[in-house]
Amino acid sequence: MTAPTATTPAWRAEHASSRTVAGSAVAARARAYTDPYVAGVGIGIVLLLAFVVMGRGLGASGAFSSAVAAAVRAGAATHAQGSPAYAPYLADGGLLRDWLVFEMAGVIVGGFLSALLGHRLRAAVERGPRAGLGLRLGAGYWGGVLMGVGARLARGCTSGQALTGGALLSAGSWLFIACAFSAGYLAAPLARRLWT
Repeated sequence: MTAPTATTPAWRAEHASSRTVAGSAVAARARAYTDPYVAGVGIGIVLLLAFVVMGRGLGASGAFSSAVAAAVRAGAATHAQGSPAYAPYLADGGLLRDWLVFEMAGVIVGGFLSALLGHRLRAAVERGPRAGLGLRLGAGYWGGVLMGVGARLARGCTSGQALTGGALLSAGSWLFIACAFSAGYLAAPLARRLWT
């Protein structure tokens, strides 16, 4: 008798049962995710409020740029102040005067509270049955590196370019949206194999 493989029903049942046992307490209480259309309307309202209250749109990569600039200034102040890459993030007073830094802190706290209230708070690495732990962590790391480099080249991340730039009807942002969705659809068949 051969051992069950990822393509057999026996393997799938065994794998599903082992994951269910490990996360049964959390899974039994977990609430359904919010409808994506309702969440989309919510993001639109938050974006509108950001413009009205703060006078700026949403973003994420700028917060990380501000943090890096503050770290470089702490170690090499003269270099940071004279660098065209870091100086713009230090001009308005630095890290604690950057709206995006506080926005990202709110995202982290909000994500934690959402997981807590939705009964999904647990220590785990989400991955499909065909992806080992090393592959999943490596893909997450290198995917994050590529996203960071892409955000610098595009002069903004998906939240800054697509949400804020798209809301302002920026032609470059709409081109970015089209390219991001196209790349996602092209990459989906490759990534789906690891999750099914």
